[in-house]
Amino acid sequence: MLHVCPLSKLEDTMHVAAPTHVLSLVSPGTEVVLPVEPKPAHHLVLEFNDIAEERDGLIAPQMEHVERLLAFATQAQANGSLLVHCWAGVSRSTAAAYIITCAALPEADERALAQHLRKVSPVATPNPLLISLADTLLQRNGRMIQSIKEIGRGAETFEGNQFSLEPAALAELA
Repeated sequence: MLHVCPLSKLEDTMHVAAPTHVLSLVSPGTEVVLPVEPKPAHHLVLEFNDIAEERDGLIAPQMEHVERLLAFATQAQANGSLLVHCWAGVSRSTAAAYIITCAALPEADERALAQHLRKVSPVATPNPLLISLADTLLQRNGRMIQSIKEIGRGAETFEGNQFSLEPAALAELA
């Protein structure tokens, strides 16, 4: 199971979902404090700014970030459940959820997965640079990029909603 939330809902989501793995996608210097109970077996923090292109003074998402998040997600899927969060739960975490789902379901239609993401999170606006890097890494030939462009920007919001994805249940989209 894959759970997604903003940082402000991390503790509540952890208590409800009790994930074995937590992936934090935050800006450099952001402190992430996990609750003592339930304590996940594994926690990975990836630090980069939520930007869509290189900008002076900021750290853009890199291929290494995508490789590390996919390796971590693969480990989580084999051994438990994963909770992904970013600051607002709108851009980095929703991009990661889409990337993880596409990687777990290589035969699935990227457009159908993007439309499902929009359905479960009307505010999702996946980071386009993360999507582009993953599209290259997963050899999707632009289909991930195009599918995210097609769902467009999510509804205006201060922060995203908590939602869950069950990759096995999405297999029907293959």
